[in-house]
Amino acid sequence: MAGLLHLHSTLLPSASLLRQRGGGGAQAAAPRRRRACRVEAKIREIFMPALSSTMTEGKIVAWNAAEGDRLSKGDPVVVVESDKADMDVETFHDGFLAAVLVPAGESAPVGSAIALLAESEEEIPLARSQAANLSSSSAAPPPATQETVPEESSLAPPPPPPPAPVAASAPSPATQGGARVVASPYAKKLAKELSVDLFSVTGSGPGGRVVAKDVEAAAASPTKAAAAPVAAARPDVPLGSTVPFTTMQGAVSKNMVESLAVPTFRVGYTITTDALDQLYKKIKSKGVTMTALLAKATAMALVQHPVVNSSCRDGQSFTYNSSINIAVAVAIDGGLITPVLQDADKLDIYTLSRKWKELVEKARAKQLQPQEYNSGTFTLSNLGMFGVDRFDAILPPGTGAIMAVGSSQPTVVGTKDGRIGMKNQMQVNVTADHRVIYGSDLAAFLQTLSKIIEDPKDLTF
Repeated sequence: MAGLLHLHSTLLPSASLLRQRGGGGAQAAAPRRRRACRVEAKIREIFMPALSSTMTEGKIVAWNAAEGDRLSKGDPVVVVESDKADMDVETFHDGFLAAVLVPAGESAPVGSAIALLAESEEEIPLARSQAANLSSSSAAPPPATQETVPEESSLAPPPPPPPAPVAASAPSPATQGGARVVASPYAKKLAKELSVDLFSVTGSGPGGRVVAKDVEAAAASPTKAAAAPVAAARPDVPLGSTVPFTTMQGAVSKNMVESLAVPTFRVGYTITTDALDQLYKKIKSKGVTMTALLAKATAMALVQHPVVNSSCRDGQSFTYNSSINIAVAVAIDGGLITPVLQDADKLDIYTLSRKWKELVEKARAKQLQPQEYNSGTFTLSNLGMFGVDRFDAILPPGTGAIMAVGSSQPTVVGTKDGRIGMKNQMQVNVTADHRVIYGSDLAAFLQTLSKIIEDPKDLTF
């Protein structure tokens, strides 16, 4: 569900009232025989909303409306990039988008004004005047000292003009910085269904944003379809340049630094996967994924070892979480996110697989809701599909453990009767918070997990 814009009403004198105040002295001195009806102009400041509990600032991806456009309650007016997702943000007031204070591509702190909404079309000039005053006051540079820049005192640029209207200009590529697609959520979904590469589509929406009709046109055009593989090539990495973090990369960086304050330890385990591999081949055609199977097996093991599903947040106590919510790390364009399979122990494997597919699609479209990525109690990170045989994962803040899963590989092993055999085995390494979880806890948990995976008949019930 799209977020709602925070608006603050500012009452300003209407144009008619200003004319009355500007009248002659005789009129002002005349006694009033009846009380005048005072009409006020209502101009609302549109604030940057807080789209998650960890969000401190947001980036404007695109404005869905241009300055001067009429807006109705519930209209999506702006796309905001939070620390984890892009969200269409709606307005809950009727009016006119009078002035954009923060253009697309720029960031603003949560709670700061990003635009002005006028109640009527007549009040748009007044709102733009107010926006110009806000812009000039915030952009006014400090006075330059004569010693440091003597020649610049006479060449100081004038105050910046008020923000220009965001008019529907010629179509522009839907990328920012050469690596970011700006598209509506429906356009992203449509592009996936029609196998259209968004990097090859030219957007006709505000600020070059790709909308549904652009995707449909690209899908219907054989010329564009043939050129897609070439157009899809990413630009070269700008060697030698310094690139600032995206909002998501900044959030990941902050979380990783916070994790350094947690005393962690690691325990590894080897698990034979022959039976799990056979089960997967049998039910794969029904939409079951290996990620869902691993998540289900992990959740079933956590039921028997609740301390591994616990968490310590204040350094003085820990919580036995009432739900088993398996977060799974997913790499997406420009960052990393952990969609959460909530109550994974209570869902059957087919429902869990469908849910996982939906979460991945939403994650790659940057449309996850906060509760879909910040409610995990145990995390999985799987690099097995890339052939990685083992690795260590960093513990996300606020959780007790994370399990790194390597690839399943044919391995020569000794059997119980003294013979040499071949089995598929995978390595798992668990990183845990040592304030809450001890080595014996992880050892017992991994033994249970190994039994479930090596005899997976209960995974399908």
